[in-house]
Amino acid sequence: MEKRPLQTSNAANIPSKTIEEMYQKKTQLEHILLRPDTYVGSIEKHTQNLWVYENDEMVNRSISYVPGLYKIFDEILVNAADNKQRDPSMDTLKVTIDPEQSTISVYNNGDGVPVEIHQEEKVYVPELIFGHLLTSSNYDDNVKKTTGGRNGYGAKLTNIFSTEFVIETADGRRLKKYKQVFSNNMGTKSEPVITKCKANENWTKVTFKPDLEKFKMTYLEEDVVALMKKRVLDMAGCFGKTVKVELNGTLIRFKSFRDYADLFLKCAEKSKPTPLPRIHAKVGDRWEICVSLSDGQFQQVSFVNSIATIKGGTHVDYITNQITAHVMNKVNKKKKDANVKAHTVKNHLWVFVNALIDNPAFDSQTKETLTTRQASFGSKCDVPESMLKDVEKSGIVDTLLSWADFKQSKNLKKTDGTKTQRIRGIVKLEDANDAGGRNSEKCTLILTEGDSAKALAMAGLSVVGRDHYGVFPLRGKLLNVREASSKQIMENEEIQNIKKILGLQQNKEYTNVKSLRYGHLMIMADQDHDGSHIKGLLINFIHSFWPSLLKVPSFMVEFTTPIIRASHSNGTKLSFYSMPEYERWRERLGNSANGWKLKYYKGLGTSTPQEGREYFRDLDKHKKDFIWEDELDGNAIELAFSKKKAEDRKTWIRNFEPGTCRDHEAKLINYKNFVNKELILFSRADLQRSIPSMVDGLKPGQRKILFCSFKKKLVKEIKVGQFIGYVSEHSAYHHGEQSLASTIIGMAQDFVGSNNINLLKPNGQFGTRNLGGKDHASSRYIYTELNTVTRCLFHEDDDKLLEYLNEEGRSIEPNWYIPIIPLVLVNGSEGIGTGWSSYIPNYNPREIIANVRRLLNEEEMVPMDPWYRGFRGTIEKSAKEGGYIVSGSVVEIDEQTFRITELPVRKWTQDYKQFLESITDGTPNVKDPLIEDFRQNGDDAIVDIEVKMKPEKIASIMQEGLFKKFKLTNTISTSNMHLFDAEGKIKKFDTPEQILEEFYPLRMEYYERRKKYILANLERLLLILDNKVRFILGVVNGEIIVSNRKKAELLIELKQKGFTPMRKGKSAEPQVAGANDDNSEGQEDEQETVSRPVSVEGATWGDYEYLLSLSIGTLTLESVQKLLDEKAEKEKEYEILMGTPTKSLWLKDLDDFEKKLDELDSKEAEDDRKRSSQASKKTANGFAAKPAKKPPQPRKNTKKNKDVEPENDNSSMEVENAVEVVKPKGRVGSKNTEKKAGDESDIPSLQERLAAYNFESSGEKSGAMESDEPVPAGKKQINERGGAKKMSSTIVLGSDSDNEDDDNFEVQQKAAPAKKGGRKPAAQNAKAPALPKKRNVGTKQTLGKKLLTGMLQPAESTVTSPKKKVRKMGESSIEDLSAGSASNSPISEDEVVEIAPQPARERPQRANRTQKIYVVSESESDNDSDEDAELSDMEEDDD
Repeated sequence: MEKRPLQTSNAANIPSKTIEEMYQKKTQLEHILLRPDTYVGSIEKHTQNLWVYENDEMVNRSISYVPGLYKIFDEILVNAADNKQRDPSMDTLKVTIDPEQSTISVYNNGDGVPVEIHQEEKVYVPELIFGHLLTSSNYDDNVKKTTGGRNGYGAKLTNIFSTEFVIETADGRRLKKYKQVFSNNMGTKSEPVITKCKANENWTKVTFKPDLEKFKMTYLEEDVVALMKKRVLDMAGCFGKTVKVELNGTLIRFKSFRDYADLFLKCAEKSKPTPLPRIHAKVGDRWEICVSLSDGQFQQVSFVNSIATIKGGTHVDYITNQITAHVMNKVNKKKKDANVKAHTVKNHLWVFVNALIDNPAFDSQTKETLTTRQASFGSKCDVPESMLKDVEKSGIVDTLLSWADFKQSKNLKKTDGTKTQRIRGIVKLEDANDAGGRNSEKCTLILTEGDSAKALAMAGLSVVGRDHYGVFPLRGKLLNVREASSKQIMENEEIQNIKKILGLQQNKEYTNVKSLRYGHLMIMADQDHDGSHIKGLLINFIHSFWPSLLKVPSFMVEFTTPIIRASHSNGTKLSFYSMPEYERWRERLGNSANGWKLKYYKGLGTSTPQEGREYFRDLDKHKKDFIWEDELDGNAIELAFSKKKAEDRKTWIRNFEPGTCRDHEAKLINYKNFVNKELILFSRADLQRSIPSMVDGLKPGQRKILFCSFKKKLVKEIKVGQFIGYVSEHSAYHHGEQSLASTIIGMAQDFVGSNNINLLKPNGQFGTRNLGGKDHASSRYIYTELNTVTRCLFHEDDDKLLEYLNEEGRSIEPNWYIPIIPLVLVNGSEGIGTGWSSYIPNYNPREIIANVRRLLNEEEMVPMDPWYRGFRGTIEKSAKEGGYIVSGSVVEIDEQTFRITELPVRKWTQDYKQFLESITDGTPNVKDPLIEDFRQNGDDAIVDIEVKMKPEKIASIMQEGLFKKFKLTNTISTSNMHLFDAEGKIKKFDTPEQILEEFYPLRMEYYERRKKYILANLERLLLILDNKVRFILGVVNGEIIVSNRKKAELLIELKQKGFTPMRKGKSAEPQVAGANDDNSEGQEDEQETVSRPVSVEGATWGDYEYLLSLSIGTLTLESVQKLLDEKAEKEKEYEILMGTPTKSLWLKDLDDFEKKLDELDSKEAEDDRKRSSQASKKTANGFAAKPAKKPPQPRKNTKKNKDVEPENDNSSMEVENAVEVVKPKGRVGSKNTEKKAGDESDIPSLQERLAAYNFESSGEKSGAMESDEPVPAGKKQINERGGAKKMSSTIVLGSDSDNEDDDNFEVQQKAAPAKKGGRKPAAQNAKAPALPKKRNVGTKQTLGKKLLTGMLQPAESTVTSPKKKVRKMGESSIEDLSAGSASNSPISEDEVVEIAPQPARERPQRANRTQKIYVVSESESDNDSDEDAELSDMEEDDD
């Protein structure tokens, strides 16, 4: 046989046909019969789980049916339903299904089909509709119809797939009744039979016998009939009570769509313990919804224009999405880590929807899925808020939360541990040798607080061995897992390591520890509050996931170490495990505490390895077992750590009683006692760290900083990094240095939105409003000092009235300071602590002062609104109670452009710039830009942003609002103002006026205390002065012999003569701010070594030291006169204070404070003026001027200046004898700040005055600065304090270097007018000698000092120089002299230093020199020829 070539499969398999056989044309009818699945769906049997109606109930079961047969039945049913839309009067639908005859009939009343011949088609309309394909009344898409028919097939398909099809209709309008029979799949039709009918007869009835052969059936099977019956019930549900639906003569009674849905839910409830919710709503005329819960798989029953959309569609999504979005937000809000998605919520819903949609579109002729877009529905359906709330309460939220927990638990199981002998990959684990083996129950895992504590534990392991003890260090505090997300927990390396080390398995119930790698978990943390918190967090971790483990005896153990150890000189050692325990021991000792040395152990790192070994040798003493007594233990743990218990936690903290602590000697600890007696101490301390005191507005860290600022007298700048160390040392600060640095920087910041009054000065880059202060420099680069206004707020006289805390054996900061106005209102506050949070905005200090004055005058206070220094926007009250709207400032340039000149408070410039970039055209990934561009013209303090909007966006921006669209507003609330009151109790304040009302009586009480204290001090001083006078007179008169006598005899004599004992020893008062550092160290030494003074008959040396320590030079009659004058002055001061009302003290402080605020405001205004002028003026006047070329303007009788250069120096001083006559009581000051003559209350100390000139005395800072007239070398000078007429000399300091201790000066002099014939102007060529710089090192000679007469040595001239004297600038008491001096060495009053004149030389030119001008007065004395000068060396004190 001949082989044929390979051919395609088609050619090979298809027998040869003619062209006519291959290519055929079919009629529409033939095509439908040939390809029925295109029109009615599959004609094959399908098995599927569907809802069917049988035995008078809805049942979901597996059925076998032919979709095509079901479809031809449904087409007739939908036609009947469509008639309801055309004729709302339709009220009856009757369906008969006869399985035996295989006959189905559908009857409906209402307008029938018109019985009339169609003029174009020349047939009756009923025949056209039911017997001709592609005929319909729904082709006009311009008409919005809510019917089911659309394509012109519908009933014709039923006719085609029937062996007999009968159409009957009554047209009452035309009084005609029509009947026609089609057979043989619409291939044969009878002539229509037309009879008469009544006018009120309007109905249509279709009866058909399906061609079962085409559906491969022989009869109407039970499953198909049940499905058809269910479809009839669908119609009843859609129509509700508007249409009576009968099935086989039985009326189906549904009042609403809810009754229909109830059929499904009743069936589902049979397998559930509780009934399902039924949440029903009818929205308008077109939507009816019912919602219930499913079993984790989304279910829906929906209809569009009575068509059963068994697969749903856009109408179901429209409703479901609204519900899922609401529920999803609620669930995720309730449990932030739930991370529930919309599809998860949808899977738990069962939705019933009945909708009428305009001209609906479906995915196919079977109409199972609606595809019409939401915008084309023709109606809107917003699910009612009440329905959403009902859905939320239906139990779906709890179901979803449980699902989220299950999912999290499933994820966490991935990190479970197992019982294995060896674990690899955990770097810092020191595993026990027997862990995970057969002796694992005996093993103990020691969890330590940090690596240093691990080192201590490792030292202890040398005692107990490594077989049964493992060590693992924790990094800081463990995560609070109770409300943490599974993602957080899974990503937490500490938790994963603990699970692996212990072999813990998620959600496992433990009755014993046999399945674990370790049988005990020991916590080894510091004995401070944070150590207690770490213990609590570990207990909370175990209780959250494995509560059964806590019930296992001795599983949870703690290792206690002493917080204080006392050692005696005789070798006795004591350990204390809590502060109350130590304090009780100290009280029992009383005054017999001498010989004990104390050491504080704030952390485990304080203990030495030797001590660690001692601890482990006595392990039973240091080991405490936790025990579970009852469910109250679990409740206590939950109370401390669960967010749900926030309100209960507030009550718990409110009920805290000071002195509460657990018994550290007890061997067993129950969890309830641990929480209520130890953990509560941390919660209380945490709250105190977070929320300030109402009294001083400070948190503990801020208070420590302020205390140390006062103690150090921080009037000169100090590097922040150095100050941090000082604060840590002197205030027992136990937290991180970075935290302290942040607090110091925060107290010094002064940009808009930070402090209204910064207590410290920001000397350096302390941050700006650009980044909200985060752009500050490192603490090692910046400096700070006390602000000049701070001591006006916190008056020095109040310091000794406060209650100071004691820690580590030393006095530290007080409970609170007592400012003259509530600082918490001035600078505001923000913080979150255990149980409470707090937010207090800033207020205007002047308004606060005004309200204090009103309270003092017993007037009504004026309500205050928030105020921020430098803020140029607006702050207005909002509709919300206690709320304010803070708005920036905008200036319109033109229609398209505007300028932002201020941002809302605490909206930082950099953040706002990023926001503007996110809406600017051209920025990557910006979808809908609003602006074309923006320009920044501001600086670190001023906001100036020019914004150009896109023209097409202007209308929409203005419609929504410029401020809202550009985020130029935010809100401030005063509804969360929580503060600690004076007694340390947390309290809520509703208004700032309430804070002021609470503050006022306390502050008034302290003014009364201040007055009593000062009066008592004055009384004591008067008594001392009186005793000193008597003593000196006794010595002078020879009644009291001091020399060459025994101390005991002298003490007896003083006691017998009635001298008042005044003990000078260690003050009983606490160490207060301002104490000298050296003194405080001496006091610490004094604690260690107690001296035993001479004592006889009850009198000690210290009682009369104030008399016996007087120097010999004071035992003169002149001293007696001085003391009497001082006594008279103090008596007068006493009388004045006695007659001063307490309120006047407060008013005076307020006046002083306001003056200081005025100074600060004027300085700030000047700075603003300079800043604004710098844009146009590059250099400020006077900075580039050279002193030699620009001397001060001469007045009458002056001569030209001459530069004189000293030999050895980097700076020069120019002196001119000005002619201006100063009043006798005038004060020397800067040119910009002049004090009124005679105003003693405004006279600053010399230290303050010299601070303005950047130099001060390093010897006696006494305020006295005197100079005698020049005398020949070697001649003695006598001090004279005379009140002669004064003349001024001008001293001009020019500096061009960073050296602040320049010692040489350039001298210029102006001639003074001749007086009494004796005065002549000084010579021009004055020579200033070179003076070596010397510091005061404690010698009692003036060689270490530089006399001003030496610096002002007259030049060589034939003209005699006039007398010159530097007048004393302000008289100070002896106490002031000693207090202001950095050295205890007085200056000898009768010694001078000879200075040889030096030849003058030309002074070098210096660029950018700064002139500093000082005024030194000259005086003449008519009565005294010899004068004495007390001089200062002009050196700065190196503190």
